[in-house]
Amino acid sequence: MRILLTGANGYIGRRLHQRLLSNHNGPLRLMVRNRTSVTSQSVQNCEVVESDVLKPETLPDALENVDIAYYLVHSLAAGKDFKRLDREAAENFRDAAIRAGVKRIIYLGGLGDPENASEHLVSRIETGEILSRYPQQIETIWFRAGVIIGSGSSSFEIVRHLVQKLPVMVTPRWVNTKAQPIAVDDVVRYLLEAKDLSTTENQVIDIGSDVMSYGQMMLRTAEVMGLRRYILPVPLLTTTLSSYWLAIFTPVPYSVARSLIEGLGSEVVVRNNHARQLFPFTPMSFDQAVQQAVAEIENDQVLSRWSDAFGFSWEVNPAESLADAVFVDRRVRKLPSQTSCSDVFNSFTTVGGDNGWFRYSWLWGLRGLIDKLLGGFGLNRGRRQMCDLRVGDCLDFWKVVHLEENRRMLLEAQMKVPGKAWLEFVVDDNQLVQSAYFYPNGLWGRIYWYLMIPAHHFVFNDLANQVVLRAARVKQATSP
Repeated sequence: MRILLTGANGYIGRRLHQRLLSNHNGPLRLMVRNRTSVTSQSVQNCEVVESDVLKPETLPDALENVDIAYYLVHSLAAGKDFKRLDREAAENFRDAAIRAGVKRIIYLGGLGDPENASEHLVSRIETGEILSRYPQQIETIWFRAGVIIGSGSSSFEIVRHLVQKLPVMVTPRWVNTKAQPIAVDDVVRYLLEAKDLSTTENQVIDIGSDVMSYGQMMLRTAEVMGLRRYILPVPLLTTTLSSYWLAIFTPVPYSVARSLIEGLGSEVVVRNNHARQLFPFTPMSFDQAVQQAVAEIENDQVLSRWSDAFGFSWEVNPAESLADAVFVDRRVRKLPSQTSCSDVFNSFTTVGGDNGWFRYSWLWGLRGLIDKLLGGFGLNRGRRQMCDLRVGDCLDFWKVVHLEENRRMLLEAQMKVPGKAWLEFVVDDNQLVQSAYFYPNGLWGRIYWYLMIPAHHFVFNDLANQVVLRAARVKQATSP
């Protein structure tokens, strides 16, 4: 049985990929837009094919000789046009799968009633309908889940940050809406076992655990975390105000917050009993899911995050983009004696998140707050793990686009900025070269760069100095 996994770099995809490696004896193929986003371990253990659901001509190679295909693709990060892109992607993939003779598509969508659901949820429902439109030609197993609880999930990140930061939470009326959350490990288990499900027809399977309101979720989360919190529902918070409120106090940007808020007015509860009939296990409780998520965060073992799906444009070649940069801020530092390239590499790959940005973290924080107010990611998105990075990881308002062990890290800016920006660290020939590149959009982009020169002088100069100093201190501390 050859399995194709799409969305392998997404929140669910990364976790399912790990489970498939240990629970599937046949060939596993990963479909990605760029193979550099796949770890060397995955390349050794899986087939990797470059393909894009929005480019039909790339799909035949990905689907050749495939028996079962997991469809974990969505276009929410594409902006206002995501519904059309989702439709095109699903139609392209379904038609290519039928032509390739794929036996089964397994898809994860969302719970909810399309009549009063958000645009995002309607699009997920529409995707399921498209994939399952021709049951005589291809079988579709369509899972529908509501709030997913797990370390790194957008829903849990929002709840966790709110209860950590706000002893008293002023909330809109949607806190009384009923939902049926489910642990991310249970979602992955359903998807994993679906490949062996004995059925010859389409299935729509609603999955969830305890039924509770969003307010109860927040209070139960606080209780599990050992906190006492209070909720004050008010009728005056509009969707826009609620979205800004979430964007400021949680890691999600305004666009994600708004898409989530718009869906909170309708219940997302299980409508059928198919999960219990077809799968012989009981999902873990909400409290158990929260306990597990918190433990993974505290032990720095977060495998994937919601922001993994918010990538950069793979069509843009970073090397060519850097060559086109109009402005460059470069700092060169000689390495102290006995300090190796690996020491410096470890130093600059552990910046950001809770590790901070050295002496001028407050300036980075101010830039992050401005970014949040403009609808961007801001600085509180943090990083997946404090001591580990991979291509595609988020690092505050940066995205890791290239890593070369013990030599180079390239970050692409995902902040709101009038142009394109990158931050590069290269350690070689006994020196660190730190470069900030900026390609401005028009006159305002050039004005922005010149306005930022005083701040750049402090933050970039300090960043280069401290990266080298920290590497030297760690070297001294570990030397016999």
